[in-house]
Amino acid sequence: MKLPPRTVERLSKYRRLLDKYTEMDEAHIFSHKLASLLNLTPEQVRRDLMLIGLTGNHRRGYNIRALVERIGNTIDRKEGHHVALVGIGNLGRAVLGFIRKAESKMKVVAAFDIDAKKVNRFIAGVPCFEVADMAGIIKRDNIHIAVLTVPPEVAAITAELLFQAGIKGILNFTSVHLDVPPDIYLKDYDIITSLEEIGFFIKE
Repeated sequence: MKLPPRTVERLSKYRRLLDKYTEMDEAHIFSHKLASLLNLTPEQVRRDLMLIGLTGNHRRGYNIRALVERIGNTIDRKEGHHVALVGIGNLGRAVLGFIRKAESKMKVVAAFDIDAKKVNRFIAGVPCFEVADMAGIIKRDNIHIAVLTVPPEVAAITAELLFQAGIKGILNFTSVHLDVPPDIYLKDYDIITSLEEIGFFIKE
């Protein structure tokens, strides 16, 4: 099923929010309540859910468990994804900790770094390898997604090594623009740009 990237992003947010509701007594939720919790419009929520084949009941709304299950069947890979984290500095450790605590089909199975003090040991429960061994480990462990948290000056060359190793998707935490082949899915996460955007909209 082909979906717009922003729709997939919102579906992921719906599920994370609704996961909390599955532990409560509430069995159903209306689109307007889901929308208000995520600062969206009810129309947007209904459009997203219609794209994955769901319509709500006018009297009760959406069945929460069925909604969570349908979103999972739509956006997840059944066997999950193996993920590599490249660059295990302060930012890399923080990102790794966040991913490992999240209930997700994304499993970080390897980390890579050039620091001899970090390689050949476990960091936050994940084995860390030398960048020079990246291609072999990625192929061996069937890794298709990489999280890039290296210094900006080595981001482009590291990304190139990831492409050559068979990585199909990159979450880029560096501030560097990466030119990627057409078969690579790239998602940039630029903290400074996000902060400056907020600053613009709240300035006097």
